[in-house]
Amino acid sequence: MQAAACVSGCRMLCYRCVWRHRSLSSTLVHVRNRVTDTATQTLPSLASTATGPQTHALPSLAAMAGRERATEGGERATEGVEGGLEGGEASLSIAGGETSLSELGLGGNSPVGLVQNILEHLHTDLTLPWWGAIITGTVLARLLVFPVIVKGQREAAKLNNHMPEMTRLTNLMNEAKHSGNKFDFAKTYSDLMLFQKKHDINPFRGFLVPLVQAPVFLSFFMALRQMASLPVPGLQTGGIGWFIDLTAPDPLFILPLAVTASMWVILELGAESGVDNPNLRTMKTVFRIMPLAILPFTINFPTAVFTYWMTSNVFSLIQVGFLRIPAVRHRLKIPDRIQHSPEKLPQNQGFIKSLQSGWKNAQSAHQLQERERRIKNHLQLAAKGPLRQTFAENPVQKKESHREKQKARPWEDTIG
Repeated sequence: MQAAACVSGCRMLCYRCVWRHRSLSSTLVHVRNRVTDTATQTLPSLASTATGPQTHALPSLAAMAGRERATEGGERATEGVEGGLEGGEASLSIAGGETSLSELGLGGNSPVGLVQNILEHLHTDLTLPWWGAIITGTVLARLLVFPVIVKGQREAAKLNNHMPEMTRLTNLMNEAKHSGNKFDFAKTYSDLMLFQKKHDINPFRGFLVPLVQAPVFLSFFMALRQMASLPVPGLQTGGIGWFIDLTAPDPLFILPLAVTASMWVILELGAESGVDNPNLRTMKTVFRIMPLAILPFTINFPTAVFTYWMTSNVFSLIQVGFLRIPAVRHRLKIPDRIQHSPEKLPQNQGFIKSLQSGWKNAQSAHQLQERERRIKNHLQLAAKGPLRQTFAENPVQKKESHREKQKARPWEDTIG
């Protein structure tokens, strides 16, 4: 592989190319030194040839012309050496800029590899800097997930609007379950299923948004962590502002703190669900602690990860403001939220009390199951096993006389 062919066709910054460019630079420097030495040695001879005996003390016109020609030759050699060095540096920068992720062992057909390929396409084909490629890729991914967010908003609004009736049926079903009345439990459960089917309500659809967003977040997170750990050429100078190096942590800790604050605001506003569901208040209390709890573990993440994370959080905040516009909600067929009185909604018991009531409910359910198991075993023994005596004396058996009882003791006959 020649140096010219490497510059035009090779996309990999190999050690052979670097050695050849250095050899070329050293050769050009050696030529410049030889030209300078030759010009210095020929100056006296040119001066002696061009001057006669009468003008030996003063330099002749021929000697001056020789010096000028030697100086011009040295300058040309120096310019050639500098041009060669610039060409070598340019070829090295071209080779480094064209290094593909596949040659570095990244990319592929997995979700993480697809994210890396998209970021590489945005960086190389659209000539975006790495920070711009990360932001653009994040926005594109969030736009693809936007229809799922709208679907989650519709389901959450329907669940909120029919929450009082569902709460009443759920309470009746729990009471029948605790009392052990299977008939009332089955009837209430059937009424609840019919009510949900009538109004097209499925509580499990509320998990659709996190189930879709979690793989996207993990794919971007793992892709950027791998690219920063390698690192990919260009990421070390692909940042902006105070975080030029995207492979290093934030030196001022601005991005980690901004991500933590934006996560807390998102949880308070309900940016992903759009509805303040009373059933989720306990979980929301736990989620409020999570941003601060994970901050010590995420503060040293590469700034490339925080660039994606911060962009995603800003997109969520803009999204919740956009979806609260009445015209937008009407256009996207999102039902309006109905404000219910607190008496018709599930009571918020707090985190500790909810855990205690859940533990009591679990104990009651276990006791009922144990009671049903014992009754079932008793019925099986009564149906399949031998008849069990449930009376003090068996009237079928013949009573033994007093004399027979005495004969049953033989030592009495011997003693007399």
